[in-house]
Amino acid sequence: MKLFFAVLAMVFACLAWSVEKSVPAETSVLKGEVLEVKNVDSYSYLRLKTADGETWAAVTKTPLKKGAKVVIENATVMYNFESKSLKKTFPQIVFGNLSGAGVVGGGDNINAAHGSLAKPADVGDVNVPKASGADARTVAEIVTKSAELKDKTVQVRGKVVKFTGEVMGKNWIHLRDGSGAAADGSNDVLVTTKDQAKIGDVVLVKGTVRVDKDFGSGYAYKVLVEEASLQK
Repeated sequence: MKLFFAVLAMVFACLAWSVEKSVPAETSVLKGEVLEVKNVDSYSYLRLKTADGETWAAVTKTPLKKGAKVVIENATVMYNFESKSLKKTFPQIVFGNLSGAGVVGGGDNINAAHGSLAKPADVGDVNVPKASGADARTVAEIVTKSAELKDKTVQVRGKVVKFTGEVMGKNWIHLRDGSGAAADGSNDVLVTTKDQAKIGDVVLVKGTVRVDKDFGSGYAYKVLVEEASLQK
């Protein structure tokens, strides 16, 4: 009888260990060198060489190359994670956000696209005439009147102060026209588009205002213009 209870205790211990291993564990920060990159629709899976050996990590889809040094913040370990896109189960994988300051030689990252870490380019004084038409708005109007403009089509003319291409299947543009103030962020609006542009271009943007948009992985925005078309 004692043997039976001993075996039973071992079974429950194993089950408890298995359940515990399926629960995410916070690791805070992970640093490593990219050995391999596998891109899917929304994520980049990275095989990393770290101080503790090799491990896989997943971040929001980002243009990275082999050999890039990366820092992944807010890292969370997942066990026995199945990626349906890759048709692969990872015994252990780390999910987190790339630190913009922690990427060397790997190209722009999602932080640069969204602007939380990287600064806009110095394009001189910005003073762009407002677009014409009933749905024409300035950058400041889009930002400060986002609640009433939610899900509405707008046109805005401005200068491109930041451009990051092909992140999550979109190009990310920061636009300014000289309106608004840097203090409250009303001088800059984020635009997503399939069209191309370069820093310094003055473009006419037509798209839909979205508010409280959450792309996941900690990237959420109070206002942006999506699905935009660009005219130079």
